[in-house]
Amino acid sequence: MKDWRNISNRWFYSVGVLIVLGLIGGALYLQYGLREDPCPLCMIQRVIFIAIGVLFFIAAVHNAGRAGRWIYSTLIALTALGGVGVASRHIWLQHLPKDQVPACGPGLEFMLQNFPMAEVWQELMHGSGECATKGWTFLGLGLPELAMTWYVILGFLAIFIAVKRQPV
Repeated sequence: MKDWRNISNRWFYSVGVLIVLGLIGGALYLQYGLREDPCPLCMIQRVIFIAIGVLFFIAAVHNAGRAGRWIYSTLIALTALGGVGVASRHIWLQHLPKDQVPACGPGLEFMLQNFPMAEVWQELMHGSGECATKGWTFLGLGLPELAMTWYVILGFLAIFIAVKRQPV
């Protein structure tokens, strides 16, 4: 196998961009093709994936040196860690007993138009009954479990890029 040090960091950052594009494309297919409407926590997770993709894209275009590589990789890993937190909350909500599931709240669009942003964020992170609904699955994993898996993979990819030794 070829030595990993000889592969450009741009290539690895581009792989991150492609993964995120695939994930967002899949989410849009589920929403518009299969009519699986996203809950508020799903929407937050999409925004986090987009942020990770943008960071990967900027890093690929910039092709920074060692310090820049560490900065980009740290930002990506921290954003992915935030995604793990949101996905964990979503998974927890989906595994609550039915009698403990919170009631459904107002829709996201209504909250954004009528509530202060701090209250919207608090309501979104609290989750609602619609976030506890298990929808589409793949290999027995629901969407939040799959999202968490990809956050971990993307975070490790960013860390790998940061610690990867450059060719001498």
